[in-house]
Amino acid sequence: MSADGPGQTLFAFVRHWARRTPAGDPKEADRGRIVLVCEAVHSLTERGASATVNAIAHEVGIDQSGVSRLVKGATEDGYLAMEVSRTDGRRREASLTDEGRALLEQAHHWQERVFDRLTEGWSAERRREFHRSMRALMERSRNQET
Repeated sequence: MSADGPGQTLFAFVRHWARRTPAGDPKEADRGRIVLVCEAVHSLTERGASATVNAIAHEVGIDQSGVSRLVKGATEDGYLAMEVSRTDGRRREASLTDEGRALLEQAHHWQERVFDRLTEGWSAERRREFHRSMRALMERSRNQET
């Protein structure tokens, strides 16, 4: 058993999953980045926040210029729409298109299949508790940012 503390394990967990990309296929890696941006837009709007490029950059932990290119690509591919903010005409906000929502639905189904494979042999209660714990950590992290 490792002597790592729970904090070290948490950050190793985050690093591990942050580096997971589909091996070998650049198109799949590009699709993963588009899903990342669409997930960020979805998450921001679900929380009632504006999905500006800066907010998306903060959400995914990538610099603004990198996210700007990703948003542009996702918009060109039809997954996002960019519109002038209703509250501030100087800002532009992203929203999911029907194609973007369909992409996320496919990604979410895939994510659930991966979770099922990784937790094979776990009891339903262990899965639910792990899920609750992850959600609680994310919520506390978000609350500490504000």
